[in-house]
Amino acid sequence: QVQLVESGGGLVQAGGSLRLSCAASGSIFSINAVGWYRQAPGNERELVAAITSGGSTNYADSVKGRFTISRDNAKNTLYLQMNSLKPEDTAVYYCNADVTVVINTPAQRTVFRRDYWGQGTQVTVSS
Repeated sequence: QVQLVESGGGLVQAGGSLRLSCAASGSIFSINAVGWYRQAPGNERELVAAITSGGSTNYADSVKGRFTISRDNAKNTLYLQMNSLKPEDTAVYYCNADVTVVINTPAQRTVFRRDYWGQGTQVTVSS
């Protein structure tokens, strides 16, 4: 129904920058709140940043002032600009989207709302 594909991860030295992208495709009527999460080995998945359909943002304290979340509604794409990266930012980063899905068939029109996750992209920050 809906696919989220992340890109932009990689290996970077401490102090460097990376920009993650998450492109949504499929039977999308609208994308509501979206966010970036990360999970380091041995840790639980945690929220990094989120942005509503209206543009309101929320950041984890550990990334405030260094990361910026944004979205391009016309392209159904979410971004995470990460600056001043630290070794503790090393993790698999996942995008998450609250999507209103519409599926049209000759017989009926089905609309529902569901949460989707991307496959994750590895970010490694070396010291």
